[in-house]
Amino acid sequence: MSAVPTDLSSWRHPPWLREFATEERLAWVFVVKCMLAFYIAAWFSMLFQLEQPATTMITVSIVMHPHSGMVLAKSFYRAIGTCAGSLVGLLLMSAFPQQRELFLTALALWVGICSGGAVLYRNFMSYGFVLAGYTAAIVALPAISNPYRVFDSAMMRVSEVLLGIVVAGLVSDVVLPERLRQLLRRIAREHYQHFIDFARGSLGGAIPRAEMEKVHLRFVRAAVQIEDLRSSVIFEDPEARARSSRMQLLNLRYMAAATSFQSLHHLINRLQRNNHPRTAGALIKLYAPVGEALSPEPGDQAKPRLLATRLEACEARLPALAAELREELRQDPELLMEFDSGSMMLRRFASELRDFTSLEAALRETQGVLGGTVERVDFKRANDFAAPAIAVVRTFLTMITLSVFWIATGWPFGPSAMLLATIFSGLLATSPSPLAATANTWIGYALGMIAAYFVVFWFMPGSDGFLMFMLVTGPLLAIGPYLTTRNATLPGVGAGYTLGFVYILAVKNPMVYAPESFFNDAIASLFGLMMSGAAFMIIPTVIGSAWLRRRQLAQLRRQVVFAATAPLEGILYTFESVNRDLYHQIVQFTQQGSQESRDLFTWALAVHDCGRAIIELRQDMAHADLPPPLIDSMQRAVDSLAALYDSPDKTRWQRADEAVDHAITLTSQTLPQARASCQPALGHLLQLRIALRDDESALAPYIVKAPENPHAA
Repeated sequence: MSAVPTDLSSWRHPPWLREFATEERLAWVFVVKCMLAFYIAAWFSMLFQLEQPATTMITVSIVMHPHSGMVLAKSFYRAIGTCAGSLVGLLLMSAFPQQRELFLTALALWVGICSGGAVLYRNFMSYGFVLAGYTAAIVALPAISNPYRVFDSAMMRVSEVLLGIVVAGLVSDVVLPERLRQLLRRIAREHYQHFIDFARGSLGGAIPRAEMEKVHLRFVRAAVQIEDLRSSVIFEDPEARARSSRMQLLNLRYMAAATSFQSLHHLINRLQRNNHPRTAGALIKLYAPVGEALSPEPGDQAKPRLLATRLEACEARLPALAAELREELRQDPELLMEFDSGSMMLRRFASELRDFTSLEAALRETQGVLGGTVERVDFKRANDFAAPAIAVVRTFLTMITLSVFWIATGWPFGPSAMLLATIFSGLLATSPSPLAATANTWIGYALGMIAAYFVVFWFMPGSDGFLMFMLVTGPLLAIGPYLTTRNATLPGVGAGYTLGFVYILAVKNPMVYAPESFFNDAIASLFGLMMSGAAFMIIPTVIGSAWLRRRQLAQLRRQVVFAATAPLEGILYTFESVNRDLYHQIVQFTQQGSQESRDLFTWALAVHDCGRAIIELRQDMAHADLPPPLIDSMQRAVDSLAALYDSPDKTRWQRADEAVDHAITLTSQTLPQARASCQPALGHLLQLRIALRDDESALAPYIVKAPENPHAA
């Protein structure tokens, strides 16, 4: 006989059902907020006698997001883009009031530049560029036959858009708000705990290469995700704005500690692989106190202040333990130098880990407290100008083609086609698969227009008043926001449906019953969207392509050139953030576990190792009291490494190896006379030489083997 389940709650509510109910609750909360924002915006538009309440409703549909911080961030950049686009529309119409061809050419160029800006800048700043292009078109095109109306058109469009922004922000922030700061806090603590747990569990020393690749990918994604959330949450929370610099500094300290952690374990892996178990074992013993400091009682492991205190005490113990372990290796000078390099790296990791946990503790202890100053840092993004340039050319040609078609045919609804092409040329330019996105959006747009057809011609003619307007449009309009919450399975369909429904519904003040305009607008809209898709077929996107990944990998390698040549002030944080952003851009289009993914990881690790060591060495050269001949030899080593990573080949590897080896020899000879200033620089030079000669690194194909001595016994 089978046992009768005693946990009736789990029997009544299985996990999949609870998860489904949670998702549905959040989805319908979002739908209710969207509908409320739609109708409040439309009501105020009619109250204020604005011409096109539909523009306000379209603004709401684009701005709304389940999290209030995202809504406010999108609204901020949309407002900037709207004002900039309106101003440009006025200027273009003022410059070419009677030269339609010149006006359309200038407008096409402006829209193309905005499309390129949307590709160059990511997150919601990208959307501001889309709006700058779209608003210029929506302001100027309707007034092209009557330039005197362009100022009134601009003022009206800006008023409609800003009203939609204000309503969406208020509804999102007041009605059942989903706070982004809570998500940021939870994710940041999860990443913090994962890093501490991994550092605590790595006492064995060697970490398998596949595991290191996964860990590196998680570290990179964590850094980028936290920065993305931080840049949005500051719009919804005054506390987050006041603590924004601290959050950025915490993220960058996390990146610095993660780099030192990976470099240290990569060194231990190399030593074990190259049959240097004594040196590797000594470094593992030296690492043990760090692991002990991270291992208080289980109930205290989640207290960052306690960990920071224990790490500070651990730092004080490390020099004496390092000296003791160094004595055991004194008989072999080569092993001794490698141990010194690893020892310095470990002490740096312990110091950075202490700074990281200390700042995490400070952020938790001052939760709810505004104000406070901290070192100013910025998370720098990496950009490649090839993709934006292609987007500029593609969008410009699309707009020129539509302009020529409009002028040649005299099609009255040509401006509608151009408006839709303007919107989606910018929005879809950032997609790695714009053809699929265009198809999904087109389907959703067509379905939205079909739904709007029934509303306009079946339901609305027999209704009267705003309440009836809500009742006849609400059920079909709600489909769009609901589909948006299912974006993972139906990407783009929900947004397309909502835009198609609201655009073709064409709510005006007063309403106009015009079937011929309805059908012509529908045809023009779908035609404009199809032209956007055709443009992507003729000039494909390069985002995510193998060609762009090769360019980005070369840009990643040149981060070593940046480390060797950029001004020292703020260089570490810029180096760390750009590296991670570049790696994240490439790896998201790379199949995990593939040869390309492994090659990317080896280059990323080499760049991290070498670039960080060069920065530390340059700081030694700038601040330590080193003899001029020694500084010259170190500078030649730095320059030769920069040349190697800029364009790797065997000749440049040999030059770099010789330059680094020469600098090590001179520094070793000077060490007895100036140990305090030479010891750190020597450790960094040794780290560079070990990385150069690693036969499993990205530089392995360029290593020149020393010729064997035929007279050796």
